[in-house]
Amino acid sequence: MASWFYASEGKQQGPYPEAQFRDLVAQGVVRPDTLVWTEGMAGWQKAAEIPGLIGGGGAPPMVPAGGPPMMGASGYGSAGGGSLSVDFGILEFTWRSIVMLIGMCFIIPVPWVFVWYTKWIVSCVKVPGRPNLSFTGNAMTLVPWFFGFIVLAIAIGYSGVQLLGNLLFIVQLVLYWLLIKWMVANLASNGQSLALSFTGSVWAYIGWNLLFAISVITIIGWAWVAAAQLRWMCRSIQGTRREIVFQGSGLGILWRGIVAAILFSFIIPIPWVYRWIMNWTASQTELVGRGGAAHGF
Repeated sequence: MASWFYASEGKQQGPYPEAQFRDLVAQGVVRPDTLVWTEGMAGWQKAAEIPGLIGGGGAPPMVPAGGPPMMGASGYGSAGGGSLSVDFGILEFTWRSIVMLIGMCFIIPVPWVFVWYTKWIVSCVKVPGRPNLSFTGNAMTLVPWFFGFIVLAIAIGYSGVQLLGNLLFIVQLVLYWLLIKWMVANLASNGQSLALSFTGSVWAYIGWNLLFAISVITIIGWAWVAAAQLRWMCRSIQGTRREIVFQGSGLGILWRGIVAAILFSFIIPIPWVYRWIMNWTASQTELVGRGGAAHGF
């Protein structure tokens, strides 16, 4: 059955099954001048232009199946993009962060607390053309990774062999890499999977982290390495018709990092500083149209 989308106050609503969408038309929620889209249409059109929906107009041009055209600043169906944004309340962030820290202290709840917190923070991220961003990952996926790593760490700790300690660090990086791949693959919009994937290789990820660790010796060089790594990570997200670009500079990361470190020492400003850093990072992450693509992430 066809799924329909409609635009209301500049935001994409849907998808709605055919029968439910017809009810919206009958109730006057979808009016003749409301922009609508369903699979098989090249772009957003007024409801009155869709044959058999409200009346009038010719048949919509057919295109390959895909998601609804993006709703960018330049209009519906635009292949343009825009920057991400983050919006959350300080009080909510504070109590959720405290709960997560308490859960981590008890170790066993970590997978469940992490997923619970991730679902919330992802829902606070606003992506142009992709409303209601969500995270659909299940904590049980993390259980074997997390507890397997703990068992390995305990075993290596008892062995007292330094070389095995270095191996544990590499294993930890591999697990972080798997975590990134898992998180990207479980992003959804309006309840539908975005079918994204992180394609950066594990060796590249390990290399970037080793480079970052070395750059700390330079006192300030870490910021430029961090900016470069973020650009690499954004480029490595595939399955999108728009290119994800991180525009932030090493200098921007450096001075914000210094300010954050100073303010963190006062404890109380932490929630505000955290939101400030997240907002800046999101604002520097942009979706740029690729050569005329009409729909996608």
